[in-house]
Amino acid sequence: MNLNKKHLISWTLFDFANSSYSAVIVAVVFPVYYTSVIVGNDAGLGDLWWGRAISVSMAIVAFTSPFLGGIADFGGLRKHFLFLYTAISVAAIAGLTYLNEGMVIEGFLLVVIANIGMEGGLVFYNSFLPRIAPPEYTGRVSAWGYMVGYAGSIAALLIALPLVKAGDFKIVWVMVALFFALFSLPAFLFLPGDRRADASWTHAGAKGVRYTMKTLREIWRGKEARKFLISFLLYEDGVNTVIVFSSIFAATTLGFQAQELIVLYLLVQLTALLGSLVMAKPIDLWGPKKVVYLSLLLWTLVATLAFFVQTKSQFWGVALCAGLGLGTVQAASRAFYTQFIPRGKEAEYFGVYSLVGKSSAILGPLAFGQISTAFGSQRPAILSIAAFFLAGMIILGFVRAGGPNIHKRT
Repeated sequence: MNLNKKHLISWTLFDFANSSYSAVIVAVVFPVYYTSVIVGNDAGLGDLWWGRAISVSMAIVAFTSPFLGGIADFGGLRKHFLFLYTAISVAAIAGLTYLNEGMVIEGFLLVVIANIGMEGGLVFYNSFLPRIAPPEYTGRVSAWGYMVGYAGSIAALLIALPLVKAGDFKIVWVMVALFFALFSLPAFLFLPGDRRADASWTHAGAKGVRYTMKTLREIWRGKEARKFLISFLLYEDGVNTVIVFSSIFAATTLGFQAQELIVLYLLVQLTALLGSLVMAKPIDLWGPKKVVYLSLLLWTLVATLAFFVQTKSQFWGVALCAGLGLGTVQAASRAFYTQFIPRGKEAEYFGVYSLVGKSSAILGPLAFGQISTAFGSQRPAILSIAAFFLAGMIILGFVRAGGPNIHKRT
């Protein structure tokens, strides 16, 4: 299997596209706007509603992933559904322009729909990885996707910065919708086409659920894959919680302004891109397990230090260190998981991966919001993140897999 440049470029460009949503809507600008302007976050109520929106949307994606994976595997409709879910997300993002102060429920519903579209589409997006990259390149191609994604985050934030300074938040949401739609087009045009299938999508989806349950039983019997997914469930919960609450913590507890948050996140994306670039080949050369483990050590330290942060300058240092491990841990985890996938069952197995990954985004944000509201402070909630990283790292240490994909001489 040779690398097809058209497939690689179009696949990574989809990461470039959706990263505008991840950066502006999930991570930096909209979370602060929703919690402080739409809801009000003096007593942690904004944290509570934002955590609920992320958790509900992730729960829906998690429990529909087996059905979606079945459609991709047996219905021959992965590109069709990637397009559908992307269109749903783009439409909901554009709908954010109608929000005004006090429209808590409307904002909640739009975020849930946008996140379902984005995260649900990733089930199909991820399933293309084993189709476009041979085993000895999956780590690098996975990392390249994240690298290009961070470039997309940087581009979207640079466009958003002058708009935020001018207070034109509604134009920011329109910009993200257009950015997502435009740079997704190459994926729909150039990724491998859907194969024709006799089964209807409903039959394929039902078949996918049955096969996913069978796959879950296979994974559960396979001790090493089981341990990896339990570890992944825990540490990815920490990663997702950091992504959706870091800007809110910086704004609410440390007093960061919107423009400062964008500049900070831009630099975090640069360090994340650098980390992905430096660690792309080591994922294959050293093995993804070592890379994930090192990343989790870094993140456990970062989350612990964040609890003690008192000034903006201290938070800058912590955030930039965190960025180095952001793309690395996600790319290495995706490459790690491909080692457990039998050929021909890529979408089905990635349906399970998504089930676990999205399930991991249910508890963390919900716990952060509840703890923040209960204590009237975000600091105690920070420690819960460190606990997720530490628990995942301990279990990962017992996984007997994740070795090098290539020989050192390659």
